[in-house]
Amino acid sequence: MAVRPVPDPAHRGRIELRQLRYLVTLAEELHFGRAAAREHIAPSALSAQVQRLERAVGVLLVDRTSRAVALTEAGTRLVVEARQILEHVDRAAVLAQGMVPAAPTLRVGVLDEGYDAVRPVLRAVQARHPELEIHQVQAGVPEQCRLLADGRLDIGVGRLPGGSPGIAAEMFRLEPLGVLVAAQHPYADLPHVPVTRLGGEPLLLADEELAPEFNAFVAEVCRSAGFFPSLFPGSVQTLRAAVDLVAQGRCVLCTPASTVAWSPEVVWRPLGPSVPRYPWSILWRAHEPSRQALAVVATARRLAAEHGWRRQTATEKAS
Repeated sequence: MAVRPVPDPAHRGRIELRQLRYLVTLAEELHFGRAAAREHIAPSALSAQVQRLERAVGVLLVDRTSRAVALTEAGTRLVVEARQILEHVDRAAVLAQGMVPAAPTLRVGVLDEGYDAVRPVLRAVQARHPELEIHQVQAGVPEQCRLLADGRLDIGVGRLPGGSPGIAAEMFRLEPLGVLVAAQHPYADLPHVPVTRLGGEPLLLADEELAPEFNAFVAEVCRSAGFFPSLFPGSVQTLRAAVDLVAQGRCVLCTPASTVAWSPEVVWRPLGPSVPRYPWSILWRAHEPSRQALAVVATARRLAAEHGWRRQTATEKAS
């Protein structure tokens, strides 16, 4: 999309720190009223400052309609830079006061606390950089991409089919897909569960807004086996709640092997006879990623090579 200029030579280059802060707050709220309340100013004053910032940089940063507020592409790029500028200013103030600056931080998006695929990577990063503060933010992949784009996340974890503008992705782990069943379920005694057996079970999928990419993967596994599953009519927001439904015997749940089951009342069995494997990717901002983000990417690559996480089986290579 083309950048729309806002010509005003008289104001070009006069950027104020408060204007950058207002833009960052507006990017987080996407609502002038809420953003203004956070900054303790009137919505009209916040809007005026954003307009002055637009005149200073010479492009539109915000699309304003009667129903919604959204950042333009230029606005999204500027917000990333603005966050870094404000962080540097805060750090400079701390140093000037003779105080110890805050520790470096890494903000990581995770689908759910029960998915363990990326935890060895984070543990290795923490061991190499003990001063690093790691903050995990639970969010689906679509939300992770939005948070990465505007600078509120450094790293995302999940599957990114088809790509996303401005987001880099690298698959670091292929993980066997299986099914969680109640401990008393007949499938619990099988070494593996044939995919076709899922056709007769109520299958619980993830919330579509949180993990559409995982649902699409499971649906494709079933379609490849010649059927579409009977879906459990309810929905849950967390893996813990899903495990509880499985333990009650109300449904079964497809999950990767590293899923933390939490309950002795459920059993995980791989799907077969040829076990499908779910691809986990590290996601990061393609434009000027943080040093911490690049450290995660490098660590994921190293561990994938050391442990053979991306190695395909002979059956998978032939398919």
